[in-house]
Amino acid sequence: MSKPRGLGRGLDALLGGDEVAPKDTLATLPVNAIRPGRYQPRSRMDETALAELAASIRAQGLMQPVLVRPIQADAYELIAGERRWRAAQMAGLMEIPALVREVPDEAALAMALIENIQREDLNPIEEAGGLQRLVDEFKMTHEQVADAIGRSRSATSNLLRLLRLAKPVQDMLMNRVLDMGHARALLALEGARQIEAAQRVAARGLSARETEALVKRLARGTPVRGRRQRDRDIARLEEELSDRLGTTVEIHHGAKGRGKLAVHYSSPEHLDELLTKLR
Repeated sequence: MSKPRGLGRGLDALLGGDEVAPKDTLATLPVNAIRPGRYQPRSRMDETALAELAASIRAQGLMQPVLVRPIQADAYELIAGERRWRAAQMAGLMEIPALVREVPDEAALAMALIENIQREDLNPIEEAGGLQRLVDEFKMTHEQVADAIGRSRSATSNLLRLLRLAKPVQDMLMNRVLDMGHARALLALEGARQIEAAQRVAARGLSARETEALVKRLARGTPVRGRRQRDRDIARLEEELSDRLGTTVEIHHGAKGRGKLAVHYSSPEHLDELLTKLR
């Protein structure tokens, strides 16, 4: 395995490269002696990809050791390689190869973050959440966090700012409905206005630049082009439905009493919740 690029100073030696580091012990451990890492930043795993990895391990064995640290007698905690560990269990393996390394908590979190960042396994919210744990649990400054993960201070601060997004907007970012460019623009708004703008961006497929323009208009209080002035009854009904469903509802009232009712949702799970409320 080649050494990941862009590691922070002080963590390079901890992670090692092609060679087993002097403080590492290469061992074969029972899978049930290994626990998931407390500092795993990833909140979800692709079950299909996990099943495919399990099939590969079943056919060829586990080629790359997981990285663990001892936590008590005959018990270990994962630092890196949780997908491999879970897939090995699915494949029916009773033992797996592991590198055993003594590391402090903050190094374990930083190393878990780095592994996932280097593999591009984390979405921006998961990455930001992991960085925030370094700040909260280990009292690290943004500059220290940036150094630990090999990022610039500005890039690190921009990631951490994503945690100021409203929860529905964070969910849209996690589900790849929005990207980082959209999110950075939406930070200029707050609360319901931010959520409404995010849903509009997703519904219309706006680019990051178009999102910036939309946010500027909303921040100035300028009406968005193409939106008709609604009468008070329609506006009141929109507000009532939005409050009842907990999401943005738009009523487009046209000629001859015809129109369209638009209910916004941010993910398949959000849609299921709305359908349950409507039934």
